[in-house]
Amino acid sequence: MPVPSKRTPPASDSLVDQLTQRPQIDFEMEFFELLLARVPDFAEVLHAQAGNLATKGRTADGLQVEERYVRLRPRDSTAHYNLACRYAVLQKRDQALNTLRRAVELGFRDVRSMTRDADLASIRKDPRFRQIMSELKAK
Repeated sequence: MPVPSKRTPPASDSLVDQLTQRPQIDFEMEFFELLLARVPDFAEVLHAQAGNLATKGRTADGLQVEERYVRLRPRDSTAHYNLACRYAVLQKRDQALNTLRRAVELGFRDVRSMTRDADLASIRKDPRFRQIMSELKAK
């Protein structure tokens, strides 16, 4: 009786194989990019894509997406907070502080996030940050 060969099966280039071997976040980012090309103002997808870009360390790209999201949701305090975080990570202190102030004006009240979020580290020692925190705690 012949001994079965121990050859490895040839690598498959099928779309299914390619998709199943990709990390979930890469799949989502590509899918969302295609979706946003067709529906540029899909707010929920913009929000998810901004988070994915941040996770991948693509902060500048994430900033552009966050700005689009805030334009669609100008009264969303959390959207402004997330935008402030992107500005702070990119060392855009004035924009970060102005946007953080706007988030608080719109109702953002998560003091714990503001004092612990690593994204805001670059602005925490700024007197304007301390002023925002003082005003927030006084409310």
